[in-house]
Amino acid sequence: MLEPLYLQLGQHDKLSDEEKALLADILSPGRDFAVGQDLVSEGSRPAYSTLLLEGLAARYKVLEDGGRQFTSLQVAGDFVDLHAFLLKTMDHGIIALSPCRVLFADHARLRMVTEQAPHLTRHLWLDTLIDGAIHREWIVAMGRRSKTSHLAHLICELFLRLQVVKHTNGMSFHFPLSQAEVADVLGLSVVHMNRVIGEVRRAGLVTWVNHTIKILDWDRLAELAEFDPTYLSQFCEPR
Repeated sequence: MLEPLYLQLGQHDKLSDEEKALLADILSPGRDFAVGQDLVSEGSRPAYSTLLLEGLAARYKVLEDGGRQFTSLQVAGDFVDLHAFLLKTMDHGIIALSPCRVLFADHARLRMVTEQAPHLTRHLWLDTLIDGAIHREWIVAMGRRSKTSHLAHLICELFLRLQVVKHTNGMSFHFPLSQAEVADVLGLSVVHMNRVIGEVRRAGLVTWVNHTIKILDWDRLAELAEFDPTYLSQFCEPR
């Protein structure tokens, strides 16, 4: 059941059987969320952190005029709000973009981990650091990349993150977002979003049919995106 979490953390450094057992012990039964429901709401003060076991979710902010911006996507195995353990009050929401299943880690139990299991604590700390690295890449993409390059970068990132948790099929992966939701990622109108998707398709880089994206030419897609996966820290070494 916790395989996505073990795969996520284990890509960076080895997890011992004892650490896996400790993670299992601090996680309590969670719940299922439907599309459009908040896993965590902006302004809330959760007493637990939420582990995404299945599905796709997004961090988001909403402006006073109703405009919405997604600031990252969350995949299976992600603690979507581990930072709430220390920050306490959520300054953004996290919404289900597909049916999601989650578990909860009570903050009192997380505190026990930080006091008794320093190596596992570093694992979880690294998880939040990589969240920050992803946010930096999204800021650069939003501010400086062309929209076609931005979309290519998003596809490259998601493919590698989903590959870690075994949610890819060859060079394909399920991508349940509507075009309006992809527009909320790239900060575009839906009309402009349609044109950008069309450009990537016509370039022969991907197919995108029935919420399935298949990468046809990784090298050219990564070149268009100027994609450097260093920020994902997908290499295993002592931490």
